[in-house]
Amino acid sequence: MTMRIDDYAFGRIRVGGKSYSADLIVYPERVEQGWRRKKGHYLQMEDLSGLAGSPCDALVIGTGANGAMQIAGEVEEWLQGRGIPWEAHPTARACDRYNALLEEGKRVVAALHLTC
Repeated sequence: MTMRIDDYAFGRIRVGGKSYSADLIVYPERVEQGWRRKKGHYLQMEDLSGLAGSPCDALVIGTGANGAMQIAGEVEEWLQGRGIPWEAHPTARACDRYNALLEEGKRVVAALHLTC
């Protein structure tokens, strides 16, 4: 099952033909709706706990429409320690990158903040 991002606009996104209005994580096999971070606009490892159980070739982080979400150093260290390439962009760009990586045949995960 391919979870292509069909469309993104501030506060809403369509993935695989289904619309969402809250932050989410797109795994190769499913979508985790209503994704919340413990500290709101600060991404920590515990906010990505599902990543450990979902093998992937890359992680794309959408930091919000205006890039307001910050990423803790522990996230970068954990990903580097496991050899998982990652990148972070404002969410519109993150959606484009996610789709481009999918087209390259990669198993990619996207953690997307839809507002701010």
